[in-house]
Amino acid sequence: YFCKMNTAIKEANRYLTNAKEILSEKANRLNGIYQDKKYVKMAGHTAYGGVLFALDLLINPPKKGSIKTVDFYRLFLSKYDKKMLAEFNNIYDTLHLSIGYDGNADATIVKRGMDMAKEFIEKVATRLN
Repeated sequence: YFCKMNTAIKEANRYLTNAKEILSEKANRLNGIYQDKKYVKMAGHTAYGGVLFALDLLINPPKKGSIKTVDFYRLFLSKYDKKMLAEFNNIYDTLHLSIGYDGNADATIVKRGMDMAKEFIEKVATRLN
């Protein structure tokens, strides 16, 4: 069981690695601003996907085969851990909305979004052990 969860957390972190690669290889950072919003958005969505992947590991039993909305995750976290809910809401606003949809290209904001995702995934990993 532990090995399976450890592998799953590695997969969640792989999303973050992929997001960072998209930024470094394609988004063209210049003077603290990424120049290509298409790749900024792609990286934001990829990192947010890693957060959702990790969060799905906490949901027991996992809800498979149906579309999970942000409200589904919020409801789960409201019962599971209110502090994690607040963190998730910040990740949603920063990674999913500001970076993923709006393409906020400010490198400081993007870095903070990636850091929040990493911290959240690490927190999930500690809860699974």
